[in-house]
Amino acid sequence: MTHFTELADRVYLLRYPVLDVNVTLVVGDGAALVVDTLSTPAQAAELVEAVRAVTRYPLTVVNTHHHFDHCFGNAVLAADGADVWGHEAAAAHLRERGAHWQREWYEQWLPTEPELAEGLAEATILPPNRTVRTEATVDVGGRAVRLQHLGRGHTDGDLLVWVPDVDLVVAGDLVEESGPPDFGDGFPLEWPETLAALAHLLSPATVVVPGHGAPVDRAFVHAAHSLLTELDWLIRDGHADGAPERAVAARSPFGAESSLVAVHRGYAELSGRV
Repeated sequence: MTHFTELADRVYLLRYPVLDVNVTLVVGDGAALVVDTLSTPAQAAELVEAVRAVTRYPLTVVNTHHHFDHCFGNAVLAADGADVWGHEAAAAHLRERGAHWQREWYEQWLPTEPELAEGLAEATILPPNRTVRTEATVDVGGRAVRLQHLGRGHTDGDLLVWVPDVDLVVAGDLVEESGPPDFGDGFPLEWPETLAALAHLLSPATVVVPGHGAPVDRAFVHAAHSLLTELDWLIRDGHADGAPERAVAARSPFGAESSLVAVHRGYAELSGRV
């Protein structure tokens, strides 16, 4: 049985073991907000049980971005008609390409994680019905929770969820603790700037909840920014020199395997192909 632990006053974290993905629960007076909804209907049903062990209040849902492990449980969490918030790009991706990606992710995970793959195939894709372009505020039972998009990074629709009264931010996969950044839909030449903007808003005491892994702090975000900046310049210099993509990826601080797609996407942008 998965369960939440309290990070700050009435702010709870659940680290789900499959993919080590985080779900955050914010409880106000008579209302609650859930940030991200896991990957499958079965996982989402576990999540509902864990939420109800903490609060029976009506829920609002926020998706940090459009990837399956953060939003394919939407239909279960919002079964009673709850609003689902997300960036407008994330909502558009799920509306327009969600079924296509659902098939792709099923095929990708079937050989190694068949239970996860089968669950992905069973999910009902529910895009956000409330969208954010740059910033919005959600009243969660008297607690003002701010949703903010600072720019492209892990995706083009990364949404930060701020809980100012306890100095906490849910960063989604803009910040990764338990593994290297995932560049599959990323923007490696813009990610450093977006992370710099986030770091500028953090205090030394801010708790940062990453998309995967343990909570971190401002120092961790600064260190991640430095590594992403290093990769950014490796891509720019490699492209200018005509270096092979694999040679550039081999020099990445995140390792060659994790960075090859980043170099490919960066080269495409610098060549005007995206």
